[in-house]
Amino acid sequence: MWPPIEPWQVGIRGRCPRCGEGRLFNGFLKLASNCESCGLDYSFADPADGPAFFVICFGCVPSVLFAVWAETTFQPSIWFHILVSLPIVLLTCIPLLRPLKGWLVASQFHHKAEEGKLVRQGE
Repeated sequence: MWPPIEPWQVGIRGRCPRCGEGRLFNGFLKLASNCESCGLDYSFADPADGPAFFVICFGCVPSVLFAVWAETTFQPSIWFHILVSLPIVLLTCIPLLRPLKGWLVASQFHHKAEEGKLVRQGE
């Protein structure tokens, strides 16, 4: 029997939500098929667009608003946006995707989340 592990502890590190040892990812954002340590099948995991939604709301929107503010306030050259705005947008968006996806997958496992099903009376 595996002791329960908090989703944030293993998810943000990209580790198996059951044992905390095996890798969750096979690449940057591609989930592995199973844990190489305990054998947990990751087919239950479906974070869908959850990580992208959180990154857009809390990373992309503020950084793009900064770029728009800088443009309307100072009207800098295109080089400002290439050298400052673009790196800020990329650094607030891309690095957050993997830990958030790992956390959402680990949360699905921890809370035994699964697809909703309709139950009809008499069944």
